[in-house]
Amino acid sequence: MLVEKHRDYLFRSIYSVLKDQKEAEDAAQEVFIKIYTSLPKYENQGFKTWITRIAVNHAIDMRRKKQRRKEEMAEELESHIGGSLADDVELEVIKRERQKLVQQRLKEVPANYRDVIYGFYIQEKSYQEMASEQNVQVKTIETKLYRARLWIKTHWKEEDFL
Repeated sequence: MLVEKHRDYLFRSIYSVLKDQKEAEDAAQEVFIKIYTSLPKYENQGFKTWITRIAVNHAIDMRRKKQRRKEEMAEELESHIGGSLADDVELEVIKRERQKLVQQRLKEVPANYRDVIYGFYIQEKSYQEMASEQNVQVKTIETKLYRARLWIKTHWKEEDFL
């Protein structure tokens, strides 16, 4: 009887705060439960005013929660995208600059070492792939790469690449 008599009125009151039909319907159901459980506290003074106050307060609380959730999600998204995206972009720029520098400096490396360095580090080929391409044993590629690393260690300084 309580629901049938005040359903439309309370729905309109709640809808005027929330401006969303689905949320207003859900809130109306919750409000009727609140009203029912709060009936022992009712003091026989303006029943319609009393239930309206419960409905409007509940709708305001729901709107605040929704707004808080939006703000929290926006902050989380901003911190995630803003922080990690900026970091990712910065790291990507640094990586590209370093790659350009390495490719420029590779011209200084003796030709017989340059091929294995380029193949292994730039093209990311395996020892086996490079050996078959050059018609040599895998051990030859390992030796060339070892000597190329030694040459780089003696001729290049780490500070040049930082």
